[in-house]
Amino acid sequence: MNHATTLASELSRPVIYGEVLFDCFPDGSRVLGGAPFNVAWHCQAFGLQPLFISRIGDDAMGQEVSTAMLDWGMDTSGLQHDTSHATGMVKVSIEQGEPAYDIIENSAWDFINAQAIPAIEQNSILYHGSLALRNPVAATSLSALKQQCSKNIFIDVNLRPPWWQLPMVKNIIQHGRWIKLNIDELTLIAPEQQDTNARIDYLFSGLDIELLIVTQGDAGAIAATPDQRFSITPNNSSNVVDTVGAGDAFSSILILGLYKGWSVQQTLERAQQFASAIVEQRGATTQDKTFYQPFIKAWGLAA
Repeated sequence: MNHATTLASELSRPVIYGEVLFDCFPDGSRVLGGAPFNVAWHCQAFGLQPLFISRIGDDAMGQEVSTAMLDWGMDTSGLQHDTSHATGMVKVSIEQGEPAYDIIENSAWDFINAQAIPAIEQNSILYHGSLALRNPVAATSLSALKQQCSKNIFIDVNLRPPWWQLPMVKNIIQHGRWIKLNIDELTLIAPEQQDTNARIDYLFSGLDIELLIVTQGDAGAIAATPDQRFSITPNNSSNVVDTVGAGDAFSSILILGLYKGWSVQQTLERAQQFASAIVEQRGATTQDKTFYQPFIKAWGLAA
């Protein structure tokens, strides 16, 4: 039995921590999202039954979040309700083909309360991004949550100006077992290094991490362990509608791969397949369960 399979047999269900919000597009449409929510949504579709920990306002959008989760079969015991702050919202614009975000400050998810977080099992994978730490309240709650779990921490770096500082990010990634970021974020974290491989080596030299994943948009993705490199190039036949949520889709399959004991290369290939399908629709999630069926069937997840 290999290491990946052994790990998978020991894991409790994933715990996903952070923002839930609505992506509001220039045409007036809005899509339920937030990186951690998107990841939890996909994990639920693939049968992992995650515990999603976040906070919503006492408003119509908050009710929409709660209803959507219940309709999707998700556990809402980690979803807190806030009477003082509104449900999160992001104004999305597209600049040169890439999404830009105006993330409304002091939203309900900025105030996740440590005292209201359910107890979690020690062997859960804890997923969080960097955006969820922009407010000291949510950051402190995450620190308390980490005390309940082992070192199975998956960190999804999401650098959204102006909500990050380099010292904070370097401190966050010190605690990750698995880290995912995009090529631009890698450059921002290790600007003194000359190229991608040098930056990857630099992170491994300073961090005790097991796997580093670097997404590169149209160029695919790289997965690195301390002694190996893996890569995947996407099929360019995708009909791209928008790229919002592609990275979150990728992350959800990386987590799924850990739970299923897939090899790094297989996980990378499947993550790329799923992300390529997500960019063919508007927004980061879908309530159409048939969307997931080809992947469930092809990957042998039906049982």
